[in-house]
Amino acid sequence: MRHDYASIGFYTFDCLGWPFTGVPDGGGTVFLDDFTLAVSGAAGTAAIAAAKMGLSCLAVGGVGEDLMGDWVLQRLAHFGVDASGMQRVAGGRTSSSIVTTRRDGSRPALHLRGATADFLVDDALMSRAADARVVHLGGVGLMDRMDQGRNAELARLAKARGATTTLDVFAGSPADLPKVAAVLPHTDYFVPSIEEAQALTGMADMADMAKAFIDMGARCCIFTLGAEGAYRHHADGARLRLPAFAVDVKCTCGCGDAFNAGMAVALCRGMDPEASVRFAQATSALNATGLGSQAGVVSLEHTLDFMRRTPTRGA
Repeated sequence: MRHDYASIGFYTFDCLGWPFTGVPDGGGTVFLDDFTLAVSGAAGTAAIAAAKMGLSCLAVGGVGEDLMGDWVLQRLAHFGVDASGMQRVAGGRTSSSIVTTRRDGSRPALHLRGATADFLVDDALMSRAADARVVHLGGVGLMDRMDQGRNAELARLAKARGATTTLDVFAGSPADLPKVAAVLPHTDYFVPSIEEAQALTGMADMADMAKAFIDMGARCCIFTLGAEGAYRHHADGARLRLPAFAVDVKCTCGCGDAFNAGMAVALCRGMDPEASVRFAQATSALNATGLGSQAGVVSLEHTLDFMRRTPTRGA
């Protein structure tokens, strides 16, 4: 296979400031302690974090014909990500966010949807996008053209070629469920946040939600629970609940996406189910210690050392 990891979907240009305390009145100014730019998104964060930890990564998504798109492509190249699967959407704008991060790590944002809604993996790119050890679809629900059946086709092809498939979503209500359900029969690991799982199903119990997604075709569900850890529920009935690592949180932007990168690394390295979730949690926790997606992720060795040495919440 050409790459370890193909990360397909939502790539965004983020501008982040910390700490956000409120919008000033009129034309006033609030001074910040920290400010940065980052490539983010359910596919973008995952691709860069995985590359930092040693995977050969292919980025597949869309950017606009603008300065933000130029910068996204430059940053992907800087981290050694193969950006040949990225498309310039003619006349389009790059998906972009202004992220205002509070001291508690929460981050209200202003977002321009942009090229994520408009790009399409055509027949010429389809084969390359599916030719990886792990194929990740990140941002189902935001990819308007891809969500019209193409995501399911790509996941099906990836499975036929022997890839492990992972799926993350951008979901806010049961109306988003048909787009997700189309991909689940070709999904090995469905990794939404607990809030997204609840929004999709209208349920509250984690086991019930996991069973619903497994009945739709997913082989395994892993719900990210923020400060409460993670929950893994396999189709064979095996369940696992793990606490979060105890860290000082600076910014939660991209934590779930970094979790996906950690899962990809764990899968490529053959880690067992518990170690895979722990490693993914460690990647997510490190992400939370810096400002901007993947800022705290350094290398495979750094993440493994963090996982060994850092206590969990309540320990």
